[in-house]
Amino acid sequence: MRKIKKAVFPVAGLGSRFLPATKAQPKEMLPIVDKPLIQYAVEEAVEAGITEMVFITGRNKRAIEDHFDKAYELESELEAAGKEALLNMVRNVIPKNVNCIYIRQPAALGLGHAVLCARPVIGDDPFAVLLADDLMDADTGYKSVIAQMADVYEREGGSIVAVQDVPREFTKQYGIVSGAPYQDRLEKVRGIIEKPKPEDAPSTLAVVGRYILSGRIFSYLENLGKGSGGEIQLTDGIAAMLQDFPVYAYRAAATRYDCGSKLGYLKASVALGLKHKETSEEFAEYLRSVKL
Repeated sequence: MRKIKKAVFPVAGLGSRFLPATKAQPKEMLPIVDKPLIQYAVEEAVEAGITEMVFITGRNKRAIEDHFDKAYELESELEAAGKEALLNMVRNVIPKNVNCIYIRQPAALGLGHAVLCARPVIGDDPFAVLLADDLMDADTGYKSVIAQMADVYEREGGSIVAVQDVPREFTKQYGIVSGAPYQDRLEKVRGIIEKPKPEDAPSTLAVVGRYILSGRIFSYLENLGKGSGGEIQLTDGIAAMLQDFPVYAYRAAATRYDCGSKLGYLKASVALGLKHKETSEEFAEYLRSVKL
């Protein structure tokens, strides 16, 4: 079984739910404590042994490229000032053995189209997809979520989607799977549908922003018509592939924060602020003092 060495990060979205903050700044660059959302996702992929990071970008996303690039002026100033700790932090935003590749998505045609844009780089290889909006905080004692899924892939093969249960009234916001229990935390997917109405949803098991996909997905995506919202939906591509090849649903050992929403972003900021070595004690003391 081939190891997962490539990851796709669809980062072309407008971030309209965070306007005006995202008017001139990519939503993926919004910080949680001291790191932008996209860095959390990249670090998750690095922990899984992934070395090829493929960013599907759009207009006004240059800050993402700059973040993972060398910052000559900043590094020179930090070095001259003798600020070694900060200099090392800036230089090690991404490991030296990791390659960053940027592909422009020419039009906002959906997640499936964004993934399809990566085909020239991915080829026939299996690959991961990570949505930076979904910040995944792995449970204590567990690897990162995409590393957990990579282990499942190496054991089982097939494509894998990360899932979690959601309240039935929220099924219209997600791809929803129906499946059969297979192993601990793992179900074999029987069907998957994009954003069903609560009364039509086959379950409340929702796909969240982590995938491991066979390179075969591209041939299904390129033959899809437009789906929900007039876009090419990755969910529809997976549903088509499911007819020919196995797909698994993995219940990740992690807490998910929907940082595409204001409330999810605030929850993530609090949760990770309480874990951060520089802020945890004083932040916890402050929160205890807040009168609600």
